[in-house]
Amino acid sequence: MPLNRRINSSILLYVLPSAALLFSGCTTVTTQSFKVGKNSELESSHIAVGADFGKYDRLYASDMGIFFPTDAAPSEEDQKRTRQIFRDAFLAQLTGYQIVQEKGPTALDVQATIIDYRNAKVADASSVRRELRDIVQPGALMFLMELKDSQSGEVLARAADSTSAPAFASAPDAVTDWEAVETAAARWAKLFRTFLDDNLNQ
Repeated sequence: MPLNRRINSSILLYVLPSAALLFSGCTTVTTQSFKVGKNSELESSHIAVGADFGKYDRLYASDMGIFFPTDAAPSEEDQKRTRQIFRDAFLAQLTGYQIVQEKGPTALDVQATIIDYRNAKVADASSVRRELRDIVQPGALMFLMELKDSQSGEVLARAADSTSAPAFASAPDAVTDWEAVETAAARWAKLFRTFLDDNLNQ
């Protein structure tokens, strides 16, 4: 059943200082099998074995996570500007989808997360959920996409990309490359939309 092509402009993107959704201490360990997806634009794409997207006719948009290591995070002002850039990029790409504010049996939970591990310590990387450790590598900036059943939390599809790596100011004497941030946001928002379309319209 195709998604009703409407959008609610109240989607908000947040920085999650602790990236709680990524950490093993906050998640029950489950075993799940995935098959490799066929999206050549993404570095990795995996679809859960037996995943059925046919019952979903709307999206529940979880808050976007942006993780920086505690001792290498940009200023609060830079983080606020980054959130706004990504918010604008994603809203521009999600036009046409029906976005709902409550989870339900036909709502697909969609979430994007940026994980900046370019200045991460070993402890930061080792605390990532076990199933993401092969995706989120120390020294990389990764854009992660997950599609989940909004009621059970079961992951139906997951993809990652790190080809765009803007320079965030991680020290008082550094300057964020805002043009690169805008370029990365536009690229990743487009990849996210394509990832949605490829899975929901098959």
